[in-house]
Amino acid sequence: MKKILSLLLVFGALMSCQKEKIVPMEDMPSEVTDYATTHFPNNAIVQSIVDKDGFTKTYELILEGSFSLEFNRAKEIIEIDGIYELPNSVIPTKISEYVKANYPTSIITGWALEDNNQEVEIDNKIELNFNKNGDFLNGD
Repeated sequence: MKKILSLLLVFGALMSCQKEKIVPMEDMPSEVTDYATTHFPNNAIVQSIVDKDGFTKTYELILEGSFSLEFNRAKEIIEIDGIYELPNSVIPTKISEYVKANYPTSIITGWALEDNNQEVEIDNKIELNFNKNGDFLNGD
């Protein structure tokens, strides 16, 4: 019984550990930095962060021009935030076309992948939700 209790305490301690650490660019995975330089060639990387929270690990890049990029443990992009228009290359075509058709004077300033859904934020702070295929679900 004491062994089980000890294991539960150790597991709980590991799960509650949260460590956000600024790291040198050289320590970031190439998939992460390559994404930034491919899609944001005019926005230099200002800061690189590794965030460990229990068994979760994410990578974050802060770019010039007020953009932040977040990647999951598998080094896949999961969130892009900005105050200016995101490059067309980071928004799925079907979603971009929907926004242009329904909000012709707006620009996309944020994108996130959550479970099987995608969310975009446009410059008037409206959030639009799409499924994984880019089909519109709802907006607020």
